[in-house]
Amino acid sequence: MKKFKKILSVLLPILLGAMLIVYEFNKFSDDQIEQMKHSIYGADYSFILLSGILSFLGYALRAYRWKYTLEYVGYPADFKFNLTAVSIGYFLNLTIPRSGEISRAALLTKYKDVPFDKGFGTIISERIIDFIVLLLFILTAVSIEFHTLKAFLLENIPLKPLIILGVLGFTAAFIGIYLLIFSKWKFILTIKSKISGLTEGMLSVFKMPRKWMFLFQTFLIWFTYILMFYSVVFALQETRMISFNAVIVAFVIGSLTIAFTNGGFGFFPVLIAKILFLYNIPEESGQAFGWVVWTSQLIITILLGGIAFLILSTFTKKEIN
Repeated sequence: MKKFKKILSVLLPILLGAMLIVYEFNKFSDDQIEQMKHSIYGADYSFILLSGILSFLGYALRAYRWKYTLEYVGYPADFKFNLTAVSIGYFLNLTIPRSGEISRAALLTKYKDVPFDKGFGTIISERIIDFIVLLLFILTAVSIEFHTLKAFLLENIPLKPLIILGVLGFTAAFIGIYLLIFSKWKFILTIKSKISGLTEGMLSVFKMPRKWMFLFQTFLIWFTYILMFYSVVFALQETRMISFNAVIVAFVIGSLTIAFTNGGFGFFPVLIAKILFLYNIPEESGQAFGWVVWTSQLIITILLGGIAFLILSTFTKKEIN
């Protein structure tokens, strides 16, 4: 029964995404679907291959960057292991959003004897820095394309539920912080003891001696991300003439979609098409572009994840230590 529930928890998000994909395709006429196919079949796949290479480079840079925070908390890991864990993490994010971060920390605990709270803390510190970079991209997109983003958000994001979620999230955070600071409950004290290790890992990026190298690696990672996205623009005839401003806005929306869903499954092409439509790109062409970007990255994620699972069996505590 437990095994069945575990399999269901993995498959359910994928099934829901597949249902959304079918629903979206049912909204198109046969002519529109044929036009999408024509755009995809006629794509210049050399640019898609370039995008895949840049995607792998992003994986490698992220794995290399991870060593800085791990070394600071006293648990160095080799590049091969880091890349394996990162690849598995991205693969699992396709199932349950953000489950990949937990899996990376769990792998550290199993194969490197790193306390879970410290390992997870280093991953959270990475995500904090990445989120700051994403915020900078968002601010850039807002500053250069305010009216376009405003039109997109008003049309596609329900404001009232968003406000309710924001208020509930703020309230929950306030209650949680209050309990952690003032409560003497045994359960809360246990959580506080666990958080101390998590905090050490989270603060590693700000305290470690090689933080500037970490930040430089972060810049390179996001540079590969934007190039990975931008290179596909030249793969399709219909998107080659769009401005770089449009690319930045689409990249931001795509990044947010991937961050808050299971790898953008079922959502990414739809939202990319809606953004590009605001720049006079026909919806069929926008969908084709979104599908090419998302599918190429999905192939990379599955390929690297599958190889990583095979490589994982070659690691042992004795070998890594």
